[in-house]
Amino acid sequence: MFARSTTIQAQQDTLDAGLAHVRDETMPELMDMPGFVGLSLLIDRGSGRCIVTTSWESEEALRDTADRVRPLRDRAMEVLGGGRPQVDEWEIAVLHRDHPAPEGACCRVTWVRFDQLDRALDSFRMGLLPELAQFGGFCSASLMIDRDAGRAVSSVTFTDRQAMDASRSRAEELRSRITGEAGVEILEVGEFELALAHLRAPEMA
Repeated sequence: MFARSTTIQAQQDTLDAGLAHVRDETMPELMDMPGFVGLSLLIDRGSGRCIVTTSWESEEALRDTADRVRPLRDRAMEVLGGGRPQVDEWEIAVLHRDHPAPEGACCRVTWVRFDQLDRALDSFRMGLLPELAQFGGFCSASLMIDRDAGRAVSSVTFTDRQAMDASRSRAEELRSRITGEAGVEILEVGEFELALAHLRAPEMA
């Protein structure tokens, strides 16, 4: 499983229009593409930052659809009024879903740099994931990796903002402990509204 994420710094007054465009225009076109298995849209309404992630059943599908996806991305950028997007490609290494995210769900996203991939994966699967699953309001967690760049990004989804807020202190403690054991460097932590979650990706633990 592979994914492409597009990060756009949008105008705050265009967020709802951008959400409607991705839901009503972009996603139907993606669904006709071979190998497409889902889309999510994260929004930080305070900053205007948006992250659209599309999932694909293989690296071949990710590559083969790149030219067809590009004009869709350009049109979404026009609606959102953002600057040049940041596009990243990832391998989906871990995906654990306790239950589907409801309307109003939120995500905490953590970007890291790693030196030893196997060590980082083991720490996420065996150290971090079991504890995250015990958090109140936990829905799902994923880890995507860029092997060549030595980067990874994890996303933890909660039923609502209240559950995400309540987990913040415990999550900080857990990150500090696990990152030391895993030998990874935290680059950034962000919190987002899960505005769209149409994912058919299978469990990958």
